[in-house]
Amino acid sequence: MVRDLREKMLQEMEHKELFEQVQKYGFAYVDQVRERNVFPTDDAIADLAVFTESLPQASGDAAEILALLHRYGSPATVAQTGGRYFGFVDGGVIPAALAARLLSDYWDQNTALYDMSPLASRLEEICEMWLRELLGLPEKVVAGFVSGSSLAIFCGLAAARYRIFQNNHWNINKKGFRGAPAVRIVAGRQAHGTVSKALALLGFGLDNIAWVDTDREGRIIPEKIPELDEKTILVLQAGNVCSGSFDRFEELCTKANKAKTWVHIDGAFGLWAAASSTLRHLTRGIEIANSFSLDGHKTLNTPYDNGIVLCDDKDALTQALHASGSYISHSGNRDGMFYTPEMSKRARSVELWAALKYLGKEGVDELVSGLHHRALQFKDELKEAGFHILNDVVFNQVVVACDTDELTSQTMKHLQQSGECWAGGAVWAGKTVIRISVCSWVTTERDITRSVTAFVAARQKAAGYRNTEQNVSGDRERSW
Repeated sequence: MVRDLREKMLQEMEHKELFEQVQKYGFAYVDQVRERNVFPTDDAIADLAVFTESLPQASGDAAEILALLHRYGSPATVAQTGGRYFGFVDGGVIPAALAARLLSDYWDQNTALYDMSPLASRLEEICEMWLRELLGLPEKVVAGFVSGSSLAIFCGLAAARYRIFQNNHWNINKKGFRGAPAVRIVAGRQAHGTVSKALALLGFGLDNIAWVDTDREGRIIPEKIPELDEKTILVLQAGNVCSGSFDRFEELCTKANKAKTWVHIDGAFGLWAAASSTLRHLTRGIEIANSFSLDGHKTLNTPYDNGIVLCDDKDALTQALHASGSYISHSGNRDGMFYTPEMSKRARSVELWAALKYLGKEGVDELVSGLHHRALQFKDELKEAGFHILNDVVFNQVVVACDTDELTSQTMKHLQQSGECWAGGAVWAGKTVIRISVCSWVTTERDITRSVTAFVAARQKAAGYRNTEQNVSGDRERSW
């Protein structure tokens, strides 16, 4: 039986029909994704019930499995690679990077060690070099390639933890926290939730964070920062997840540098502004920070999952994430596992390299600046249509509200149900808001105007329902 299954799979690899079948499905998806419903229909979601079954006893037919996935799976996806998805900071996908990802999937490389994949090791080195150049970072900065900025934040703060304890004659890897010197964390009240998660995972405890007040855009107020010292980690933000705002890096990093405080910059989507000729001013001063977290799959539009940690202290990063074993062979070349928590990991550097190689400096500049231009268009057209814009649109985020919280909530509900575009909700400055993230290279001026039309229609529908409910309520009151 095992031999029969092996022969079947060998034939599938040899004959290639499965791969041609998937290519056909992929092409069909790409052809229709820009005009289909941005969020799947109720029928498409209901049809997902077809996948609920007991684990099959016997081996199945690969072609039938792929056909099932395409027939019921494709319609139930969110059209993130179209031009009208603005729900989260989710990028589109650059064709060259997607094609490179597909090729690397055929290679199926484990990139823990150079001996496992010399190619991946070399591309990691090149991406590291290119990222330093794009973002204007010092030569000593090294990179680790992880699943996303959540893990990249963890890595950067782990390096900070190691270095601070080491400087205070405490080996955190061996001794743990019991009896350890106190380390203080300073972060803005608008820090992303992944910062809190990383700090909790690292054992710092959320009650030990000194939260700093922020201004109306979500930026740390410099005057509110407590006294800094060599036992402090200061967490700053390049791109508030709602407003898109940037902390004042030049002032804050200079202050921290003088106090020998470790600075980590959470720049999941915003750090890419450093690669834009028109937005670079937003990141002035980042070069004297110590560690950074960012995503390729957000602003740069690589395929998922593609996160990056950058750190100016190679020893701290690699020691914090250290793993060993008698079977682990060191070649003297770059071994990717020492820059990340994972040992086994896919070759993320392939599509990152392809995206950077394809775009070049000018292309990255055009991509990043283009997202800003579309966000400004969104702001202007929504404002003209009578919506309230509650943030300064400095990058790609727009915070929108209607006249009341109820109307905002109902407008968002009808917008999401429309299929025309999709945006998510949040609470900003105590108000219910609709949060727009412009993150895809695919988004055109027409997509923005079409989406604004959908906003207006959703508000009209929401107002109509609200007026109907008020009339019904009034009739009931009169009948009482």
